[in-house]
Amino acid sequence: MRSVACLAPPGAPGRLAVIGWLLGMVVWSGAACRGRAGSPGPSAAAHVDSAISWEEALRRFQAGLTAPSSLEGGATSRDLLVREFVEALAARDTARLLALEITRSEFAYLYYPTTPQSFPPYDLSPALLWFLVSENSRKGLMHALEERGGKPLRFVGYTCDGKPSVEAANRIWGPCMVRRVVRKGDTASERLFSRIIEREGRFKFLSYSNKL
Repeated sequence: MRSVACLAPPGAPGRLAVIGWLLGMVVWSGAACRGRAGSPGPSAAAHVDSAISWEEALRRFQAGLTAPSSLEGGATSRDLLVREFVEALAARDTARLLALEITRSEFAYLYYPTTPQSFPPYDLSPALLWFLVSENSRKGLMHALEERGGKPLRFVGYTCDGKPSVEAANRIWGPCMVRRVVRKGDTASERLFSRIIEREGRFKFLSYSNKL
């Protein structure tokens, strides 16, 4: 049977509200973008069959994927992960940026089973949540490459909101803000990525959605 230590708090918005918000984020984050550099984008949101159980939906989503024992690649600290991101973005190194992001297998086996969005009142299926998160991240990354890629960011620091959200073995940090010099004596804070997942000493990006 399905069980988890971290459920959504009382009074949280319902499933339709969350889906609407996530779809809105997908549209907002770059409707003009066409495809993710270096990887194919999802063709469409998967059909959601409300008659199947949570366990069966997850089993179907995991079919064909290799179960990872931990996060692979990424960085050994949050600071190093952000530094890697800044350097890769300045170099327009798409392959390096994609290697810093959670994979479908990591999402299926390490993230989805304990995220509150997979439980009431949200009840988002793994296929739907993956589509929304990955599409929003894809468009955010394309936008970041277009607006900030290929030039020095003049990075001076970053901050992430409050304490992490603890979801079983995962700690979720963010949203985060990157601070950079925009002119002599003046800095600006920008959301160049969204959230970071920490698990057993490894750090990766959950999403590259941003507010550029």
